[in-house]
Amino acid sequence: MQDLLSTMRRLRAPDGCPWDREQTHESLRPYLLEEAAEAVDAVGDDAELCTELGDVLLQVAFHAVIAEERGAFGYAEIERSIVEKMVRRHPHVFAAAQAEDAEAVLGVWERVKREERGGREQPLAQKIPAALGALERERQAQKGTGTGEGSREAVLGALQQAGDDAEGVAAVLSAVVAWARTAGVNSELALRERTARTISAYDAAAQGGEEHG
Repeated sequence: MQDLLSTMRRLRAPDGCPWDREQTHESLRPYLLEEAAEAVDAVGDDAELCTELGDVLLQVAFHAVIAEERGAFGYAEIERSIVEKMVRRHPHVFAAAQAEDAEAVLGVWERVKREERGGREQPLAQKIPAALGALERERQAQKGTGTGEGSREAVLGALQQAGDDAEGVAAVLSAVVAWARTAGVNSELALRERTARTISAYDAAAQGGEEHG
């Protein structure tokens, strides 16, 4: 990691790269989202995943060096913060708490989070990042608000009632997300995978057409 940080400091130096020197936390936001999404897409291909995780790590180093320049924090603080959090939220490993299965672990995690906030409930708007994909954000919102189970029938009902406008489409999508939740399907990942197959099929057909053209 120190090699990567040194590389970023060199790129940000007065005689470094003009583009890298111009970047800010704000300007890098789309790149962080893009690199994280590409890492998700790379799961299943070890070589590609290794490369994409490196790109995500680059974003961490970039933000760390920018913050370091501002005197806000550095990579050491980032690392210390996450290590302390992981130890604190795993008392069943690093302390005397008990958690016999994954469900119990989640309960311990949530309890420690509440204790960190002094027992106060975290507002839902803070729990669900605005930068999430729309389907995933809706899924988490439904879970957080205690929205009931969905069904095929509810989706059909939403379709029948929906107008041909943005609100109508949103209502149907919300019903689809609820149906997916009930079926144990992550709607965001399901649609991403279907879209990837569509793109791959199109590219393969286009490539075949060029070869026989």
